[in-house]
Amino acid sequence: MWEYTDKVKDHFLNPRNVGTIEDADGVGEVGSLACGDALTLYIKVNDSVIVDAKFQTFGCASAIASSSALTEMLKGKTVAEAERITNKDIAEYLGGLPREKMHCSVMGQEALEQALKHMRGEAPSKMEHSHEGTLICECFGVFDEEILRAIKQNDLKTVEDVTSFTKAGGGCGKCIDDLERLLKEAHGEGVCPTPSAEPVSPAQGLTNIQRMHLIESVIDNEIRPMLQRDGGDIRLLDIDRQLVSVQFIGMCSNCPSSHLTLHNLIEAKLKEKVDPEISVREG
Repeated sequence: MWEYTDKVKDHFLNPRNVGTIEDADGVGEVGSLACGDALTLYIKVNDSVIVDAKFQTFGCASAIASSSALTEMLKGKTVAEAERITNKDIAEYLGGLPREKMHCSVMGQEALEQALKHMRGEAPSKMEHSHEGTLICECFGVFDEEILRAIKQNDLKTVEDVTSFTKAGGGCGKCIDDLERLLKEAHGEGVCPTPSAEPVSPAQGLTNIQRMHLIESVIDNEIRPMLQRDGGDIRLLDIDRQLVSVQFIGMCSNCPSSHLTLHNLIEAKLKEKVDPEISVREG
């Protein structure tokens, strides 16, 4: 669904510097398995020069590629030079990232900042979310300070931009009003109005990225387990607004009742959980 550069593919398929440094001078841990992405960065410093950097990560192709690229960027740099590395630098090193995956480069920048603080004795090795500020996105554990910094550093303009760079708003969507308020605050436009009433349908008011995540979640958590119990499965091929394309695999691919499953189970469930106007076709 996303176009990756050759360099992203290379760092994903052949990641550099995977592992740990037992006597690391700095360790930075960000994210969590519950949020879907987690990164631990290790750095070894000698005479103010980073002589080694390794990582362990759990996440998507962009998360692995961003972590691998960051370690390559760090080796041989002075601490002062490393302090100036931003998420934009990581993305540019990889020849660019899909906008929806920029949060992976932001995670790399945060891990680096945490590792440098740990090296100086300013922070524990493990990030314990002892943030000053307010938790905005409960789904992904994102605080207002992180969101405001991402908005200002990357000149974000929309809620969809914020989700791409921080993951905030990419889950249940309850924090959308807060994200709009923070966007206005960051751009000096004041506070947004009081939150509106609950949406009529689950997807009402969500961005395209949020709709996509909701569709994927319903398929993975509710539809797929039912198909797998009978030896079948499903692959999501494409999402084009209200049209969802899927492919049956396993026992479902040869099932004479697959057209009934397509409409009576898959389409019905997505209509109920996402959008009453959704239609599903077999690709």
